[in-house]
Amino acid sequence: MRARLTFLAVRVLMLCWEYPPLVVGGLGRHVEALSRELVRAGHDVQVVTRGEKDEIVDEIVDGVHVRRAAVDPLAIDFTTESLLSWSQAHEHSLLRAALPLLRRRGRFDVVHAHDWLVAQAGTTLAAQTHAPLVATIHATEAGRHQGWLPQPLNRAIHSVERWLAGSADAVITCSRTAREESARLFDLDPVDIAVVPNAVDVPRWRASARARQQIRARRAGTGPLLAFAGRLMHEKGVQTLLDAVPPLRRRHPGLRLAVAGTGSYEDELYEQARRLRLLRTVDWLGFVPEAEVAALLGAADVVAVPSYYEPFGIVALEAVAARTPVVVAETGGLADLAADGIAAASFTPGDVTGLVDAIDTVLADPDRAHRNAARAGRVVARDYTWSAVADRTAQVYRAAGGRRVR
Repeated sequence: MRARLTFLAVRVLMLCWEYPPLVVGGLGRHVEALSRELVRAGHDVQVVTRGEKDEIVDEIVDGVHVRRAAVDPLAIDFTTESLLSWSQAHEHSLLRAALPLLRRRGRFDVVHAHDWLVAQAGTTLAAQTHAPLVATIHATEAGRHQGWLPQPLNRAIHSVERWLAGSADAVITCSRTAREESARLFDLDPVDIAVVPNAVDVPRWRASARARQQIRARRAGTGPLLAFAGRLMHEKGVQTLLDAVPPLRRRHPGLRLAVAGTGSYEDELYEQARRLRLLRTVDWLGFVPEAEVAALLGAADVVAVPSYYEPFGIVALEAVAARTPVVVAETGGLADLAADGIAAASFTPGDVTGLVDAIDTVLADPDRAHRNAARAGRVVARDYTWSAVADRTAQVYRAAGGRRVR
């Protein structure tokens, strides 16, 4: 067994399914920011990720060594075939990209696998390198389906998550709620699961006064402006927000809602807005570049995050960084933000009346709401930085190394 790791300078082999500019959700941007900050702290980070070309591509981005695997000529389409089959087949390309690095770059101190899509690669490479395996569980299949595993595919994905978590020397989740969920689902001791939250680059979310004023001139009516930013999926809960708009407009005439994002649930949401006669009240903005999202969040009177399931809820942090009051559903990491006083108000997921009351509480006393938002913004700028996240992650690497020695 290897000697105890000192971790003065850790050599990390990081595995993830996406990495900018290849972005599907928030995972890739999380890994990018974490890797960059680990390098700034003096660590050596090699990322292996999925590529889009028929050959392996190596590059160094902000000091991070990034290897993008070659695309295999396989006729597997996850829209018609099993997502599990598609992902498992593509993991072979990750392994073929990673294995030569063991000869070229030498020993790695830790293998860090992000989510179930790299479980095969992570466990195999940890076995080959005799390095501790750290697994970050960004979300769970059961959580995405409100605690159920309705189809064989869902149960298969759950089994991969359970296997990865059980094989790891250390497990990371992004919130206390996610830690309890993972412990229950994967039969782990919560004490053995580290909580390392997501983070935001606060200056990127402080839009100029002019940019905020331009958004209000285009989007706000004679009343308050509500905002939502995120994927238009069922679990994001926009349907609850739409149901809340008519009673909110009765309390706050002229109120408008701006929705930034796209997704598979768009048609259903448009139809719901039509039934509620909100077509002139809701602005559907579609995909919005990050700089414009920052201006939208900063211009709003309230940002709503009404998710049914949200492992962390990064948009809530982004809105707080923009110094805007945030109303969140009490689920996942959002529940942590509510409990810690970072969110301005909260409600039970799916509870329209609770959401109406929560938003109304914020709008009824805007001075108090903005004082609280400024205080929450200072907390985020102190505790939810990428340097803090990188430091806590390095501590997990140290603990994983100790467990591997034992």
